[in-house]
Amino acid sequence: MFDEEFEIEGVILCAASAYEQKYYFNPDFEGLPVSIQEELQIMCVLYTAEIGGILTLHFDDSGNLLIHVTAREGDLLFDEIGSVLKIKQIQSEKREFLEALELYFKAKFLQEDISALLEQ
Repeated sequence: MFDEEFEIEGVILCAASAYEQKYYFNPDFEGLPVSIQEELQIMCVLYTAEIGGILTLHFDDSGNLLIHVTAREGDLLFDEIGSVLKIKQIQSEKREFLEALELYFKAKFLQEDISALLEQ
């Protein structure tokens, strides 16, 4: 995917790299509506254009959607403080969107009972 060496545990949903100017979307999630795929792409690409580094959205073994950020060592253009603030903004403004992605993953990939998940 990208040439940087970092290890993500779980299932990668998507990622964007400011270094390679590339976006990756896991083909296992092609069942998601195109509008959701586009929203993910816009969110990731805008983040890396503004902050730099590599942004990865991935699911852990429990189905939690995690946001992972890495930057090359010595990257003076990477905005570390801005990164923390931007991630908090994304988590706040897109809370329902991110929760819906978790629900989708748990139902489709972890085969959890959707009715039980909706009651939570």
